[in-house]
Amino acid sequence: MELREYAHLDATALRNLVTRREVTPDELFALARAAIVHVDAILGAVVGDVFDEPPAHCASGAFAGVPFALKDLMCTAAGVPNENGSALTAGHVASGDSDLMARWRAAGLAVVCRTSTPEFGFSATTEPVIGRATRNPWNPDRVAGGSSGGSAALVAAGALPWAHANDAGGSIRTPAALCGVVGLKPSRGLIPPGPGADEPLFGLTAEFAVTRTVRDTAALLDLVHGSAPGDRYHLPRRAPGEFVAALDRRPRGLRVAVSTGPPGNPADPAVASEVVRVAGLLAELGHHVEQAAPEVDEERFRDLNLTFWSASIADTVRTLTDGRDVEGALAALESATAAMVRHGWPLRWEDVSRARAYQHRLTRSTADFLGRFDLILTPVTRSTAWPIGELDANRPGIGAREWVDTLSRYSPFTAVHNVTGNPAISVPTGMCDGLPVGVQLAAASGREDLLLAVAAHLEKASPWQGRIPPVHASGLPAEVRPDRGSAEIPQTEGR
Repeated sequence: MELREYAHLDATALRNLVTRREVTPDELFALARAAIVHVDAILGAVVGDVFDEPPAHCASGAFAGVPFALKDLMCTAAGVPNENGSALTAGHVASGDSDLMARWRAAGLAVVCRTSTPEFGFSATTEPVIGRATRNPWNPDRVAGGSSGGSAALVAAGALPWAHANDAGGSIRTPAALCGVVGLKPSRGLIPPGPGADEPLFGLTAEFAVTRTVRDTAALLDLVHGSAPGDRYHLPRRAPGEFVAALDRRPRGLRVAVSTGPPGNPADPAVASEVVRVAGLLAELGHHVEQAAPEVDEERFRDLNLTFWSASIADTVRTLTDGRDVEGALAALESATAAMVRHGWPLRWEDVSRARAYQHRLTRSTADFLGRFDLILTPVTRSTAWPIGELDANRPGIGAREWVDTLSRYSPFTAVHNVTGNPAISVPTGMCDGLPVGVQLAAASGREDLLLAVAAHLEKASPWQGRIPPVHASGLPAEVRPDRGSAEIPQTEGR
């Protein structure tokens, strides 16, 4: 197989080739390694070195040998560095597998590298001070989004068919929308967070992946979903293959609520126009579309996110330092992160309880709303990918509240579904001035099957697989010769 062929195939197609013995796991690893090294010279999406050889576990499993990457945040693999995009945790190596990592291994996924994240995942762009800025393969002067920007950039650039990602306020869906890939944030409790955590970020965080096709999203979800023993939240396992089977369904007469944003922070015209276009397409497909949105108290919602994030980051720093050399730890952090720690340390239980109360209220009211509507259609981000350097987490003097407000202006549509725990998916239906535009679909808790069915229908009605960004592995000048067991990696100039 040549590199240009590999770069156009999704994980399901690669798995089928392995099953038919038309390509070996070792050959796929060599292809992925070469592709990553080439595009990363431009994208800055990889943390540390690309791994030299495939792990032993990838010889078996449903997707044996299919290349994958781990975001350098949360999901831990024994013996693999887990540095969280921060100087404070540089050099940390995980001592064991997370529950999710054990499921990646059982599926046979071949981890090729770690992908970049902003410090502790708290930004809408991936530009950590300790690493390179991660750039968008559609325009390297623009951001790839955050916090799963490294994963989204490599998948969009054809270097990987899919990659690990997680989402506590839009960190799967934002980079998916900006890079033109598929990003599903699952329901709270569908993917296990343990064993090291039971409710990361007060339940805001969800683990999963970014992919290029909806069928890969469904196939991966079939493999890794379902609560683990001891999890705080429990969603049962579905029948084998149920999410893939959902792709063939054609639901009719769905009630779709559409919104392009609150009056004070609406989406840019190009993004809003794409949402309106998709709403019209859904109407043509037989659904009932209506302008509506769940009611959100913006001030209480902002305070909730400020409280949850600052308390969680402060607790992380407290644990890392064990109460010693606090000022040294703060000096090692980026300005926005240090501000969040300073805000979070003096918080009292009453502050957290107040935020919890609003989380409960919003979750209940949104559940009521989703009793009247089957889907919520919105933008993912307010605009297409913005310039590198525009969103600066290390600007001196930035305050915690200011940073939270800034992030909400860039991505005001995603965090509500983290607070309520509903599933939401970004699908890359449109383009504007050479940059992808994603739209977000959200549904009631546990209805990933409905989201995947509608997303698959949109994928056929507005196909995106033929769109190839300027930075793409298929355009690289050299071939890989996997029969030698490793990639030949020629020297190329950045472009």
